[in-house]
Amino acid sequence: MTTKQNIEEGTDFLPKFDSNGLIKAIAQDAKTGQVLMAASMNQQSLDLTIQTGLATYFSRSRQKLWKKGEESGHFQKVEQILVDCDQDCLLLKVTVDAGQCHVGYQSCFYRALEKGGSNKLEFIAEKTYNPKETYKK
Repeated sequence: MTTKQNIEEGTDFLPKFDSNGLIKAIAQDAKTGQVLMAASMNQQSLDLTIQTGLATYFSRSRQKLWKKGEESGHFQKVEQILVDCDQDCLLLKVTVDAGQCHVGYQSCFYRALEKGGSNKLEFIAEKTYNPKETYKK
């Protein structure tokens, strides 16, 4: 029987998937510490990630598995998988060779909320590649 203490302080990997069978996964550049993206995984994508060493996610919008880089060539080589205290969120430390955001930035977090209570966003990064050349669909 799985106990709260076993989940929080034990050594068994017991990922807690939500009612849709998904768990949140954050990809972080293993070298720089930059947060690259947040996505979802199901049991199958997590298993594939562990088996292959390449990050595989579950696309909620397309309702299918998605190996990061399968279209762009910008793969994520998984160096380490960390789990939070409740085992309901994963942090993938990954090695990458190019931009990770589908709109051309190194990180999907390329804008910030302007200071002062504004509801406007400001760009805090430059594009690292041209997505029109990368995604030829």
